[in-house]
Amino acid sequence: MVNSRRYPFTFTVFTPTYNRAHTLGRVRQSLLSQTFTDFEWLIVDDGSNDSTPQLVKQWQADSPFPIGYIKQANRGKHVAFNRGVDRAQGELFLTLDSDDTCLPDALATLYNAWQDIPSSARDEFAAVTGLCVDENGQVIGDSFPDDVLDSNPSELNHRYKIKGEKWGFTRTDLLKEYPYPEPPGVLFVPESVVWITIGKKYQTRCVNQPLRVYHTASEDSLSHSGLKWSQVEGLFIWHQTVLNHETDWFWRNPLSILRSAVNYCRFGMLAGQSLIMQARGIVGSLARLLWLAGLVPGFILASRDRKLLGGKLGSLEKEP
Repeated sequence: MVNSRRYPFTFTVFTPTYNRAHTLGRVRQSLLSQTFTDFEWLIVDDGSNDSTPQLVKQWQADSPFPIGYIKQANRGKHVAFNRGVDRAQGELFLTLDSDDTCLPDALATLYNAWQDIPSSARDEFAAVTGLCVDENGQVIGDSFPDDVLDSNPSELNHRYKIKGEKWGFTRTDLLKEYPYPEPPGVLFVPESVVWITIGKKYQTRCVNQPLRVYHTASEDSLSHSGLKWSQVEGLFIWHQTVLNHETDWFWRNPLSILRSAVNYCRFGMLAGQSLIMQARGIVGSLARLLWLAGLVPGFILASRDRKLLGGKLGSLEKEP
């Protein structure tokens, strides 16, 4: 059998979107070109006010693969992701953003890499990931040190110093077990919150093969750049995750972990987290020592941020 009896499909290809009717067609076209066809396409619309619903309805009427569509109020990519995982009918969950494409053999390559993991060891793995290229076919960021490497996100970051876009799937059952937190009013929670947590227990198979085309001319509207009040709590959660799960890497990459300690204090203060609440939010003696070391610079940065942002947390309307 191609996939587990628990799931009708091998892959759920998940696309979160916000006002991307003008680019969704190229996502669809890349899926129509796939050599591996055991997948569904699941679109979660994060409050679009363009022609996205009508466009998807047309595609649903004449598609060789199932197309699911969910419309939600504008709540951010992390919430759209959770809704997608809840509805997924694929064993393996693969996010393809609304302004990107994948190469014709991308799903086949991912599936074959998954099958190459011995069945007796597959339960120890969460994901398979590969490389991204730009519109000109140039690899974005670093390749992996070996053509096939079993690792995890924390090790890739702190030991191998791998930078740049990567792309692959994660097991749907694990994403159901480790959802994104959904703080009220927060439109952005970094993806690393989930990947770091899952990576504490499970491995990722990394392959040096290009899979996804990252279109650098545009940026998905469900991701945001520049600090906004609605992002503060999400960034606080991210740095809390680093302190709680990555301090084992401190002696190999001390500046990175210390930076998170400072930012944990910084965004905690912006989010109205008292020092007692911050202390209770982290575990381990080293994490607490780093937090103490980051209090003064964190306070200075938080004071600067308040002046730049103006107002206070919760006082501004959510950006579209």
